Amino acid sequence: AQAKAGRDEQIKLAGCWAHLRRKFYDLHVTGVSQAATDTVIAMTKLWKIEDEVRGKNAESRAVQRLEKSATIVASLFDLWEKELGKVSGKSKTAEAIRYALTRREALERFLTDGRVEIDSNIVERAIRPQTITRKNSLFAGSEGGGRTWATLATLLQTCKMNSVDPLDWLSQTLNRIAQGWPVTEIETLMPWNFKSNAIG
Repeated sequence: AQAKAGRDEQIKLAGCWAHLRRKFYDLHVTGVSQAATDTVIAMTKLWKIEDEVRGKNAESRAVQRLEKSATIVASLFDLWEKELGKVSGKSKTAEAIRYALTRREALERFLTDGRVEIDSNIVERAIRPQTITRKNSLFAGSEGGGRTWATLATLLQTCKMNSVDPLDWLSQTLNRIAQGWPVTEIETLMPWNFKSNAIG
């Protein structure tokens, strides 16, 4: 699925730093790799910056990430590239480093796109309820139907993440579109711009 998404020009993959951190954290705990320990310490700084930008708009998040996080990320990749030549290619450290280096573009995505989270933890929590309807999705009718279902599920979950009543948002948004809402102003209909009947 990820390979197919990567071929879709409209979809840009973002790497999950939490998944990457786990690989280095396990090595850090066992004390077998100083590079792993240095990595975990540096990553802690990245999440502190994320705490600072949380709740701000996408543009502001991107600006602050480029100012504060980009140098940390760059230093990490420098560390990994240097360390890879020093350790056994079959070691767990080399495995973790290769995982990072082969996903560099995706891992750096959050730096320039403020809409992207540093990790997929929020997404993973959000999609757990979708497992209930996994079997139903097999009968979407076609690949296009499945894509439409996934898009709708994403929008409804986005409503919840923005404290917006999904039913209220869906009914009002569909009504506005049916009444000829300008295509150029679709952004104003997105859940994060919806104010009516917000969930308390």
